[in-house]
Amino acid sequence: MLKNVAAVLLDGVHPFELGVVCEVFGIDRSDDGLPVYDFAVVSAEGPSLGTHCGFTVSTPYGLERLEEADLIAVPAGASYAERAYPPELLAALRRAVARGARVLSVCSGVFVLAAAGLLDGRRCTVHWHHAEQLARRYPRLRVEPDVLYVDEDPVITSAGTAAGIDACLHLVRKEQGPEVANKIARRMVVPPHRDGGQAQFIERPLPEAPCDTVGEVLAWMEAHLDQEVTVEQLAARAHMAPRTFARRFQQETGTTPYRWILRQRVLLAQELLERTDETTDVVARRAGFGTAAALRHQFVRALGTTPHAYRRAFRGPQAA
Repeated sequence: MLKNVAAVLLDGVHPFELGVVCEVFGIDRSDDGLPVYDFAVVSAEGPSLGTHCGFTVSTPYGLERLEEADLIAVPAGASYAERAYPPELLAALRRAVARGARVLSVCSGVFVLAAAGLLDGRRCTVHWHHAEQLARRYPRLRVEPDVLYVDEDPVITSAGTAAGIDACLHLVRKEQGPEVANKIARRMVVPPHRDGGQAQFIERPLPEAPCDTVGEVLAWMEAHLDQEVTVEQLAARAHMAPRTFARRFQQETGTTPYRWILRQRVLLAQELLERTDETTDVVARRAGFGTAAALRHQFVRALGTTPHAYRRAFRGPQAA
């Protein structure tokens, strides 16, 4: 049972991500008939820690408090993606998992779990901004850069900021049922459930890759997303045979021409829905999908939400 929860901090912790864990697990809601967790904020680096916002957090609890926790949460922090971590903390996390406890990260807290070796061979996620760096630093991880959270029990990882709320409520729902999770969500005034597979909202364009031989073709494809093209036509632009072009494209981008252009079209549609008042029919044509129905189909497949709902999320009900 989920009864004892500890949030472990390093210097530079982000207050919001810490607040997410405190809000779900650290507040006494027994007046609503909800469970009360034995909750503690734990420091891995002394009794007083700085936050990335300039104020300090003090706690009497050190790493020994982790030994009794059913769940250890690691909120995000400044420079967590680049720094080294106390060996004592990494060892405590490994011991916790070995004795049957769960660990959960919010955003860049995943780097701590990765350093402890708890994600080797497992799926995980992080804020899209850090995904490439996480995969590069820890190549044994299976990073999923475009989802809200991943449950690889006993390790749960979540993307940036509010996705941490989703992951925490998911764990409550899993352990204590939907009624408890829904009541906590209602008190927090947040959606009671967002599926972990729902896509993050990712900036366009995708991170650039070193494309020595197909770079010019990529630039042309991005500038002509509204046009239908074949591999043969793209290969001709690159002055290659179609099979050679397809092989080089896969090597240099990590995907096929079809999947690359489809992803770019979805990203362009996201940008148009966020920033313009164009109808979905016009967005569909400009992004290369042709019809609103085709746009909706591919949008739902890629992002787990509709163009209508996506625009509402970014611009409010009046813009939908």
